[in-house]
Amino acid sequence: MIDPSTGQYSEAGTREDGKTFDAGLKAYMLRVYNYMTSGILLTGIVAMMGSQSPTVINALYEINGGYIVGYTGIGMLVAFSPLAFVLAMSFGLNKMSSKTLQLVFWAFAAVMGLSLSSIMLMYTGESIARTFFITAATFGSLSLYGYTTKKSLSGWGTFLFMGLIGIIIASIVNIFMQSTMMSFIISAAGVLIFAGLTAYDTQKIKQMYYQVSNPEMLAKAAIMGALNLYLDFINLFLMLLRFLGNRN
Repeated sequence: MIDPSTGQYSEAGTREDGKTFDAGLKAYMLRVYNYMTSGILLTGIVAMMGSQSPTVINALYEINGGYIVGYTGIGMLVAFSPLAFVLAMSFGLNKMSSKTLQLVFWAFAAVMGLSLSSIMLMYTGESIARTFFITAATFGSLSLYGYTTKKSLSGWGTFLFMGLIGIIIASIVNIFMQSTMMSFIISAAGVLIFAGLTAYDTQKIKQMYYQVSNPEMLAKAAIMGALNLYLDFINLFLMLLRFLGNRN
């Protein structure tokens, strides 16, 4: 809970048995990270398999001279499907059971892998692996900060959300402008914003444990928390890849 007089986060007074509470919190956070890690692993496997399948590549992308020049109709559908899954999970949270929500999460991670299969073709495997490990180290440090800090990060929320909307709008505009400078600015801003969201979302997920007592709702909260951290990780990885990736 947040102490209004100091603006700091306090765990005191939220459970009668502190030891039981700490064990429950650790188990909850471990579940969140397990879901997130498994989702990223599934996405990576699907992306790798998709990039090595001529059938999948031809179904999703328009190829000219060995280069991807656009999406097919199916490719456009796959590209926008992850957004549909996120909306379905967010708005259908109260109607779905935790098991159904978990299945939707795995389906989302798999479709996300298909939509990201193009990066396996656009960038060298070495630069993808290097960027992945850099992202993992950065994400881990920021998430640990969000988990351990006693300072409330709630004030970051509005700023980060506005920055995220700005990135989305700028990215849409740059589709038509094709400006290298704007692309660089978007990538730099994206790294900062998703780095901040990693710490912010981690603390928010931790706070959710204090607010939910129903086991079914807690199971759902773990899946939605994993979804938020998954999106932070993937977007941070993609933004860093624009800086660190070597194109084929």
